[in-house]
Amino acid sequence: MSLLAPTLQAYFTSRLICERQASPKTVAAYRDTFRLLIGFATAKTSCEPSKLDFCDLDAPLIGAFLDHLEAERHNSARTRNARLAAIHSMFRFAALLHPEHAGSIQRVLAIPQKRFERALISFLTREEAVALLESPDRATWIGRRDHALLTLAIQTGLRVGELVGLQCSDVVLSNGPHVRCHGKGRKERVTPLTAHGVATLRVWLSERSGGPADPLFPSRRGPMLSEDAVQFLVAKYAAEAASRCPSIAAKQVTPHVLRHTCVIYGGSLSIRHVRAA
Repeated sequence: MSLLAPTLQAYFTSRLICERQASPKTVAAYRDTFRLLIGFATAKTSCEPSKLDFCDLDAPLIGAFLDHLEAERHNSARTRNARLAAIHSMFRFAALLHPEHAGSIQRVLAIPQKRFERALISFLTREEAVALLESPDRATWIGRRDHALLTLAIQTGLRVGELVGLQCSDVVLSNGPHVRCHGKGRKERVTPLTAHGVATLRVWLSERSGGPADPLFPSRRGPMLSEDAVQFLVAKYAAEAASRCPSIAAKQVTPHVLRHTCVIYGGSLSIRHVRAA
């Protein structure tokens, strides 16, 4: 067995999981990167995966792999850069263990990230935000849940993963009303609530009547909503809102657009003139 296989194993077990305590999503993304890279290297070198070594994964092969991602797998520059970041991370770890391969490793680490054009930040105007919040049918349980979810998303700027992960106990409506969540990087965040947000969530929690550990926004059957479900309902209500506010039809409204909306208005977006339930 070559040095590459035990180094990869040590990188995932010692560095990623134990030292960095990387999230399962990060570990899975890095795993997929090396699964693709090892498969590509095996095809290019006609060498069995267990026999691949650092001299096989040199800078020209890594460069060819990155080109393969874009040309044949049709990955975006962002995805290409994310794969390269995983490779750089492992090679920095390997440099400490195998100084005899320092030259080859440094040439891989010198491969730069690819520059790309960044899209303009999209956000909703006040009128568009109001039209979106008026879309759920609050005569139904689903509509009232979705209205509360959209209100919280727009006024706090929480990520979609943070929204679906909220529990009933994460919402505090007494003195200093706020919502507490574990965000990106396992950081705990506390976000204050506006008066409108407090009123909306107080009504929803009264109807929700769940235990402290129950999801704040459950699906029809009880478990928490999936991120895909939130993506779907935001797009659905945006399409319905276009009849009242045509300008929203020109935008691709996603949960991240609601996050941008909160950032643009500094969390002070007032939606007081949304009709009462």
